[in-house]
Amino acid sequence: MPTKAETNSDQDKIQKTTNTVVKSNFEEVYNSFDLDFYKANVKILASDDFTGREPATEGGKKTTDFITEQFKNAGLMPGNGDSYLQQVPLISIEADANMELTLGDEKLKYFDEFVAGTSKSVERAELKDSELVFVGYGVVAPEYGWNDYAGIDMKGKTAVILVNDPGFMTEDPELFQGRTMTYYGRWTYKYEEAGRQGAAGAIIVHDTAPASYGWGVVSNSWSGAQYQLADAGDEPKPDVEAWITLDKAKALFKRSGLDFEKEQAKALTREFQPVTLDQTASVAFTNSIKRSQSANVIATLKGSEKPEEHVIYMGHWDHLGLKAHFEGDQIFNGAIDNATGISGIISIAKAFNKVNIKPKRSVTFMAITAEEQGLLGSKYFAANPTVTTKNIVGAFNIDSMNVSGRVNDLTVVGFGKSELEQYVTKAAKRQNRVTKVEADPSRGGYYRSDHFSLAKKGVPAIFAGGGSDFVEEDKAMAEKWNALRGKCYHQLCDEYQEGWAWNAAMQDVKILFEAGYLLSTDNNYPNWYKGTEFKAIRDKDRQ
Repeated sequence: MPTKAETNSDQDKIQKTTNTVVKSNFEEVYNSFDLDFYKANVKILASDDFTGREPATEGGKKTTDFITEQFKNAGLMPGNGDSYLQQVPLISIEADANMELTLGDEKLKYFDEFVAGTSKSVERAELKDSELVFVGYGVVAPEYGWNDYAGIDMKGKTAVILVNDPGFMTEDPELFQGRTMTYYGRWTYKYEEAGRQGAAGAIIVHDTAPASYGWGVVSNSWSGAQYQLADAGDEPKPDVEAWITLDKAKALFKRSGLDFEKEQAKALTREFQPVTLDQTASVAFTNSIKRSQSANVIATLKGSEKPEEHVIYMGHWDHLGLKAHFEGDQIFNGAIDNATGISGIISIAKAFNKVNIKPKRSVTFMAITAEEQGLLGSKYFAANPTVTTKNIVGAFNIDSMNVSGRVNDLTVVGFGKSELEQYVTKAAKRQNRVTKVEADPSRGGYYRSDHFSLAKKGVPAIFAGGGSDFVEEDKAMAEKWNALRGKCYHQLCDEYQEGWAWNAAMQDVKILFEAGYLLSTDNNYPNWYKGTEFKAIRDKDRQ
């Protein structure tokens, strides 16, 4: 930890003002977080009244109204000029679910065996007898000497792509980053690269282990309205973007006279060449297109000495909304993901307003829209920041908090990337907890939440919470709630539970509060560690 951070942010220090000497009340504030207030906000945000908090809906507007009111009550000022809202222009594209995908001679059933849509603002999307080409992991990475599209012209063709990246299957630390997923393993990248290659279609093969989630997550997330930024630019895109189940992929390869596992193994080498499957893909669907707006909610506590410098807390308020074609329960309430995180941000904002030695730097709180649609709200903020990126000292992302049980450790997703983790490590010591890398870095967690949008702009950003070493008395409870959490990710059953281990979430809220307070009263600018992919961007931005 930098020496100045130790000295300048000592909570026992005494601040001298013109007429008085004020003893810090930090510990009093730290110990007085209101658990009932936190729980109540989770319960409200995850209630049916908000209809799943889908962006650009009445439920979404109700959500931003509620968060705005909470920020006002916490004594925060508007963070976007004289407004608490940053409007994010969106395009909603909803594909008609009455579609059928034909691969060779087999017709696949929508939702159960495939999902498909388009990122293009077109009334009708279609693949007609598009030649299928297996392109391995669909990666073009010169720094790794890797090109899965080498030697093939993809114009008019459809790419069949494996999920994750080659390092996951081999566990070779010299291949990409071993089991730690890189951005090349994310589905967003795979569609982007297929578009750059001129492909008409891109089909990702779902596989639970390397994807880190089951088919139900794919089918629920990809059905219904899909959002894009209205001003996303002219980046080339495939006409159709789809997923298919692993079983249907294996059947496809078998009809081509190929063994799926053998071809998958070949894709793990730099010598891999695209494989024409001698079959075609056909699908057609109409789209309902709506232009709309959603909003990031942004509020600021102005710094006492360096108001132009900002510490950011961020988390997404949106979830999957309401699926009208479902029978029975139709509302995806998103209690853990991410009512728990937004409620934590509200509680932290309230605490900052109570400390009597105010931060030197401004502290900005952001509730982000459209994260579930591909980090759209944070992408928009990163492209249109209310604070210049060079003046964002660091960002703390809060997404899906630990309500399973208290832990002796603290997971830092992307551990080892930036000096910002040192502030979290110091704050964790108060609870006798140690910071650790996530248990399964193959999930690519660092590239799956809103902090990544700021990281790509060079801003040190951290995603911390939960852990794996449960305290003895919470182990039985944690086993129960962890199982339910895994089962209910992006499912209808992610609903408020009174019996959750609420104290576990509150412990993490306190750590993140202290870490941000340390940074807000500090003079140092944390940077990325040498060798990380964002350091050069930050260094250039700070020049």
